[in-house]
Amino acid sequence: MTERFRAGWHVGRVVSRRPETASAVRLEIEVPTWPGNHAGSHLDIRLTAPDGYQASRSYSIASSGPATRVVLAVDEVPSGEVSPYLVHDLVEGDELEVHGPLGRYFVWTPDDPDPAPVQLIAGGSGVVPLYAMAAAREREARGPDFRLLYSVRTPDDVFFTDELAALTATSIDVVHTRRAPAGSARPPGRLTGESLAASIFPATAMPRIYVCGPTPFVETVAGWLSQLGHDPSRIRTERFGGSG
Repeated sequence: MTERFRAGWHVGRVVSRRPETASAVRLEIEVPTWPGNHAGSHLDIRLTAPDGYQASRSYSIASSGPATRVVLAVDEVPSGEVSPYLVHDLVEGDELEVHGPLGRYFVWTPDDPDPAPVQLIAGGSGVVPLYAMAAAREREARGPDFRLLYSVRTPDDVFFTDELAALTATSIDVVHTRRAPAGSARPPGRLTGESLAASIFPATAMPRIYVCGPTPFVETVAGWLSQLGHDPSRIRTERFGGSG
């Protein structure tokens, strides 16, 4: 039976930070009272200014399990209130208020009895919760077949480059929309309905599908999946806008 982690407010301390891409940072936050979280969960970060003004934003969690160390990968929204601070100003040793873990719908757990394959489809930084799912699957000796279709602008914009390359339980297909790696047999170009169909499990396999990315990407992909005959009840989506 899937464990339910109780959400609450916690105080965490940044123990590690490093660039993830030119516009994103990877943060490791030690949260002593963190109850653990499922792969695909998210949390809220609340910042409080000296004058008492508060701003809160949600971020997907790149880690899962019972550990008290939480991993985030935050992409900057230049006009945002929270992400620019996290990307540029936050330093190791700083404390953060976090609320979570949140989300029970967009998660994958190793004890899920459904044997059907799992299809992950990510746009840009939407790969964060899907990477958490793939990493959780990697830790299991047995489990369903996993595939990840990852649409990203250039090789420099890929999140978790080394970690994705090390996965053995998940098949990875990266589509570069603006610039492909040197020597790539696939020219850069946007994902299409046809290329999507060629890269994912067919509808006849009845896969569970998780789609995460910017709202236009998610809506477009969900429409293609419907046209391809995938059961809407098997498709779970998570989308984000530009208010970070």
